[in-house]
Amino acid sequence: MPSSARITVYLFFLTIVATSVFVSFKKHTSEQAAPPISLPQTVTPTPTPIDIYSPPIIATASSYTIIFVGDSMTEALGDNFDQLRKFLSPLYPGKEFGIFNYGYGSTSILSLERRLTQSTEYQGKTNQAILDRYFDVLIIESMGNNPLSEYPLDQGLSIQTQTLERLVALTAFSRPHSIIIFLSTIAPYQSLFGLGAVDLSPNQRNQWANERRSYIENHINFAKRHHFPLINVYEKSLDAQGKAVTKYFDSSNYIHPSKLGVELISREIADYLYHNQILPN
Repeated sequence: MPSSARITVYLFFLTIVATSVFVSFKKHTSEQAAPPISLPQTVTPTPTPIDIYSPPIIATASSYTIIFVGDSMTEALGDNFDQLRKFLSPLYPGKEFGIFNYGYGSTSILSLERRLTQSTEYQGKTNQAILDRYFDVLIIESMGNNPLSEYPLDQGLSIQTQTLERLVALTAFSRPHSIIIFLSTIAPYQSLFGLGAVDLSPNQRNQWANERRSYIENHINFAKRHHFPLINVYEKSLDAQGKAVTKYFDSSNYIHPSKLGVELISREIADYLYHNQILPN
């Protein structure tokens, strides 16, 4: 082959190779520079704060589910709620009740969110997140026996209020067909609070009891202000002079309810559910 022809063939192949490299490079750089694909994102709505609560109407059913959440005052009602069932039975003949106790001893209002939104463990038992369960009624106990004592009283009460505002909004948003009820438990015994369990001077007992009363009363006032259903055992546990009635307390510590105290709390709950037609008969 003449040299001129060989040169022509060589240039031809060189052109093909150069073109392929350029195309490949351009494609590669184009792919690298391509903007990422935008995918739609799921937006979780923020629950609206509740000004005036409007309880939903529970439909008549053959069975109802009630969940209690609180501290040791709720825990004292028992896993099976025997006393409550005793009072509910004649009021709701033929009805079945699933009642679940999320009362955890030595816990404050700040622990409530975790029980609502996450599985929790207590006394060796794992409990499903409350908002992952079905329930007709959620009863939120005052939890005032575990005040936020690390804060000045006014600040602690403000934190309690803010926590309740946020969590009732979350609950009402997540379970719009379930009723939220507030429960205030028996009033702390001012002169005997903690006797047998905590070494306190008479003045300290009075101070501790008054602090706890402030948190329970704040719980009550929150419910009244926002029109939440309220089972006010607190006022039923006081005598005419505003003092706690001795028979409602366990004499080993004068903090937790006695048998009569559990009966009082249970009877008030049953009567409230029935007479206010929270759960249709």
